[in-house]
Amino acid sequence: MDDGLLLCRGNGRPLHANGAARALVPEAGQPLAALMTLLPSGAVGAARMTGRWSRELALDDGRILQVRAYHHRFAGDEGYLMIIFHDISEAHARQQELQRRHAQLRQTLVRLAGTQEQLLQSEKMASIGQLAAGVAHEINNPIGYVHSNLGSLQEYLHSLFSLIEIYERALRSPDPKAMLPEIEDMRARYDIDFISNDLPQLMTESREGIERVTQIVRNLKDFSHSGRDDSWKLADLHAGLDSTINIIWNELKYKVALHKHYGQLPLVQCLPSELNQVFMNILLNASHAIVERGNITITTGVGEEEVFIAIEDDGGGIPEDIQQRIFDPFFTTKPVGSGTGLGLSISYGIVKKHNGRIELTSTPGQGACFRIVLPIRQPGREGA
Repeated sequence: MDDGLLLCRGNGRPLHANGAARALVPEAGQPLAALMTLLPSGAVGAARMTGRWSRELALDDGRILQVRAYHHRFAGDEGYLMIIFHDISEAHARQQELQRRHAQLRQTLVRLAGTQEQLLQSEKMASIGQLAAGVAHEINNPIGYVHSNLGSLQEYLHSLFSLIEIYERALRSPDPKAMLPEIEDMRARYDIDFISNDLPQLMTESREGIERVTQIVRNLKDFSHSGRDDSWKLADLHAGLDSTINIIWNELKYKVALHKHYGQLPLVQCLPSELNQVFMNILLNASHAIVERGNITITTGVGEEEVFIAIEDDGGGIPEDIQQRIFDPFFTTKPVGSGTGLGLSISYGIVKKHNGRIELTSTPGQGACFRIVLPIRQPGREGA
């Protein structure tokens, strides 16, 4: 036998050992007794009580043994023990190596997941960086007329306080009616009737301007928000689309007529910030595909368990020979320095993460349509 075999009386007194067993204690003067010392205390008693005993033992030389003891009792005597020593050192070493490599793979996967997240965040911030001038313009417009309105408001307040002052003097005078000509003159000079009509409109415009800036800042915060802190939730995709359009509107409004055909979508379980990144990437690509003036049409709808968002442009289209490559990382048809080639690749990964798909249809010279299909509920996830 390749395995070591030791035969004992039921009381643990050794009777015989084969060559493989003796080789485990080659320098022992009494190999049978030395073999018994390899067994932990209680092993013989456990084998006699239950009929069998098993354990792994580590020798001083580094070898690992699988030791099994079997007890058989004959009628009227204490029976016999058969102890088998099976060397599992190589198997144990292989198992250790597999565990080590498994740990390395897990660390690598964690690093890759972190790198992917950083790549997504970097692409997101790069997109916002490219749009920074446009976003600044979108903010400056309302800030500009709010500032102008505040200047007018300051003048109006001066006029109104002056009028209030003359009213107070009139009330304190012995004959208030005597000051009516002066009051009427001041009302005419300061055009109080115009101020009364213009002031509510001025305040309304200023409030709308501040709300516009607040909305842009909120949208920017949503886009700059790291996915690490994001969570799966039930979200309104139309709100995400509108938020995205609000961010990139300065890129679109000068050459694109935007058409929305929104269906009745249910709330969709998703990572809203990441889907907004997909919408932004595809909308920007559609805008870049239009050279001078064109149209972008956004259509949404719902099936039995899925929703879709179709973004279609009437730009130059995508040649057939590269349609299979557009989702490859770093692939771009833009001039060097004009694009990273990561936008569609990251978008594809995000949609796949949502257990969805992106479908492309394009005819060169007639534009392209990206159709994003997403499940309403994520399989295996509880309702958000």
